[in-house]
Amino acid sequence: MMNTMMYDAMGAAFAGTYRAAIYCRLSKDDDLQGESASIANQRDMLESYCKQQGWEVAAIYQDDGYTGLNMERPDLQRMLKAIERRQINLVITKDLSRLGRNYLQTGHLIEDFFPRNGVRYIAMNDGIDTMRENNDIAPFKNILNEMYSKDISKKVHSSYLLKAQKGEFTGCVAPFGYRKDPDNKNHLLVDEETAPIVRQLFAWALAGHGPNFIQRRLEEGRVPCPTWWNRERKLRNTRTKWEKKDPINGKYVWDFSVIKDLLMNPVYTGAIASQKKVYKFKIGTIGDKQPQDWIVVENQHEALIDRMSFEIVQEKLKSRQRQGQNGEISLFAGLLKCGECGKALTIRATNAKHPQKIYSCKTYNAYGKNHCTQHRIEYDTLYQLVLEQIRACAQAALRDEEAVKNKLSNNCKAEQKAQQKSLERSLSKAEERLSVLDKMVSRLYEDLTMGRISEDNFNQMLAKTQKEQAGLKQQIARQRRELAGEMQEASDARQWTEAIKACANLTELDAITLNRLVKEIIVHERIDEEGTRHISVEIHFNLKPLPEATEAIAV
Repeated sequence: MMNTMMYDAMGAAFAGTYRAAIYCRLSKDDDLQGESASIANQRDMLESYCKQQGWEVAAIYQDDGYTGLNMERPDLQRMLKAIERRQINLVITKDLSRLGRNYLQTGHLIEDFFPRNGVRYIAMNDGIDTMRENNDIAPFKNILNEMYSKDISKKVHSSYLLKAQKGEFTGCVAPFGYRKDPDNKNHLLVDEETAPIVRQLFAWALAGHGPNFIQRRLEEGRVPCPTWWNRERKLRNTRTKWEKKDPINGKYVWDFSVIKDLLMNPVYTGAIASQKKVYKFKIGTIGDKQPQDWIVVENQHEALIDRMSFEIVQEKLKSRQRQGQNGEISLFAGLLKCGECGKALTIRATNAKHPQKIYSCKTYNAYGKNHCTQHRIEYDTLYQLVLEQIRACAQAALRDEEAVKNKLSNNCKAEQKAQQKSLERSLSKAEERLSVLDKMVSRLYEDLTMGRISEDNFNQMLAKTQKEQAGLKQQIARQRRELAGEMQEASDARQWTEAIKACANLTELDAITLNRLVKEIIVHERIDEEGTRHISVEIHFNLKPLPEATEAIAV
């Protein structure tokens, strides 16, 4: 703390010439405290006080809508720079919490920064004045202010957690393709202007195209990016780096990450996904949670894409591979998997005199033969094998459609039987555990009411229980979808048989046809006692043909 002698010297130097800075702050939480906390009231009170003392008000700084834990507030930083330039020698706030609620950083300003720059600080309602010696209460006030913020933070987080578990939308701006329901801000409605763009993006992805291809098509089609739509509708006032660089054409450039995030967002299946970020008190967001850790509640609004198509897109995004250095996309991107380790097969060109394109296991390429074998298969061999299999199925369907349909259904049922039993057992266990947790929550409230446990213990146990409940609900919803999808797949054999008949005379493969008909291609490798490699290929078809990709977007 600045000592009296130092202040006496400063007082002599500045006798009657204080240049005061009034600082006001209001956060969203402070709005709840009534009119007395408003920026205008703070300013009027402090201006009146300075006038009574005969002090010149050099500047008024105010940060509206900023939490006291954030010490990077724009006007606070402007004020600190003015202090460093020796333009101000007195700072006055309504109370200490207006200056800040982070006790370490607020304490640094009062104990170090202000004295070092010859500044007197007054927190009017708290009776704090650094010209006096009786300011021992200030550090305790700082700690109490931070405790208050921490308590508010916990309550806000609990409120958002409850809304997330109920499947309510809590974002500031609706996801692209939707708009907020004017009668219920926590509910989403389809935006008829932008929803066709979202559907087109998924159609391209289903046809086997990745974010880079989609990005080029959007730019070629002169489709404005989501930031432009939000600005046009007065929802946001920001611009992308492309718009800043080229105000005319920049709005048609979509970031790769924006496209990928959109394609990964389950909101387009009618679900609300919340709690995606890792948050820490005083620091804020420190990272992203994995999708399996999100809270996802299904069937909350109208879907733009069906669940099966969405899951196929997720698989394609995970396993997309590039061909060579030029970024060209392999025809089989997102379809090829190793039959032993489950990883994708990647494509490369050999170094032979007459190079050829080959696929090999990603695990083998990265870690060697101790982790998996090569699973090498030539592109041309695979291409011909898949083409012939599609033609053979098509011709068989033309000869005897009913026999092909029955064979597909029987094969599906055999493959699904074991998986369904496993899913049913896991689902049953999860539902039993959820029932137990519901009873535990009821008992916790009873124990709290009867005084058998403290409120702190209750809050800790409730938070732990609710976290487990949320995880189980997600697991149950996912497993029910998987069961429904497995059972539905067998009944879609007739649709697939109708679709493949058109491929009886197919002469070449293209990405759209391939991704519409084929779900995945699994390559197995067996090495016999003599060291000879034996490659076998399984082709798994999409029994439910995917929708055609449209080539134009009406905007």
